[in-house]
Amino acid sequence: MDHKARFAADSLEKQYPEPDRLPKDACLVVVRNGGVYLRKESTPTIGERRSSDLLKEPGKNAQYLGHRRAVPWYAIDLSDDLPLPEGLVYAGVRELAGLVPDEELAIAGLAVQITEYHRTTRFCGRCGTATVPAGTERAKVCPSCHRVIYPRLSPAVIVLVRNNNAVLMVRGKRAAPGRYSLIAGFVEPGETIEHAVHREVLEEAGITIKNIRYCASEPWPFPDSVMLGFVADYDGGELAPDGVEIESAVWFDRDHLPPLPPNLSLTRALIDDWVAGA
Repeated sequence: MDHKARFAADSLEKQYPEPDRLPKDACLVVVRNGGVYLRKESTPTIGERRSSDLLKEPGKNAQYLGHRRAVPWYAIDLSDDLPLPEGLVYAGVRELAGLVPDEELAIAGLAVQITEYHRTTRFCGRCGTATVPAGTERAKVCPSCHRVIYPRLSPAVIVLVRNNNAVLMVRGKRAAPGRYSLIAGFVEPGETIEHAVHREVLEEAGITIKNIRYCASEPWPFPDSVMLGFVADYDGGELAPDGVEIESAVWFDRDHLPPLPPNLSLTRALIDDWVAGA
C-alpha cells in the first residue's frame, strides 16, 4: 500500500550533539496546550524566526526537533500566564491540515509531542531528581540514578476486515452520530503486533479473522501513538459489539459506505485503498 504518512516528520534531520545554546538562526514552533501558533500571511507558517520580537527570551523550554535543511527547528512551550503572541493565531494540530504544507503539519505534531514529553519528564520517576537532556540523543538522563528516559511511544493497530465485497466498520460510543471507523486499539505488554490485531477484532466485534497483512504506518501525535495498519479477511463468528467501547458493528459494501473519516488519517487511507479495489 502506497501511503503518504502526513505526520511523518521526515523533513527533519536530527544532528547531535545538540547546541549548548539556542542558535540565533533557529526556527521556533510556539506550542501551547496541545496546539501551535500560526502566522497567517500570504503563505501561512508555523515557523517563527529566533529574532522575532515575541521570542527574544524563549527561556529554557526550547526543545530541539531537528534540522530542516540547514535550519535548526525548536519547539517553545508557551506558558498560560504569558500574553497571546501578537500577529499569530492559535490552531489545533489537526486544524492545520490544508493550511500549511504537510512538512510543517508533521513538524507541528512532533513539536506538541516533544513539549509534552519535556513537561512530563522534568523529574525522574524512580528517584525524583530533576532530569537533564542527554544532548547526544532524544532522551533525558537522571544525574542521580542514571536512568535514561526516552519519549513515550504507544504502538497501536488498526485493521480493515474484508468479507467478500464488504468491509467491517464500527461505531464507538463516543463517536459523532453516524460516524463509523475501523477497529483499532493499543498493543498490550507481552503480545505481538499480530496478536493485538486478532484480539482487538475479537474483543470489539466478536469475530475471528485470518490472512492478516501489514499495509502501512502513521505517526499519530495525539498524544504519542504510532499506528500500524493491516487488512485481514473474515474467518468466522457473528458480529457482537462489546457494548463497552463499541455500540455498533456493520458490514458495508462499497456503494453504501457511511460518512468517512477525513483524509488526514491512516483509517481513511486503508478504506480508500479497499474502495479502489485492493
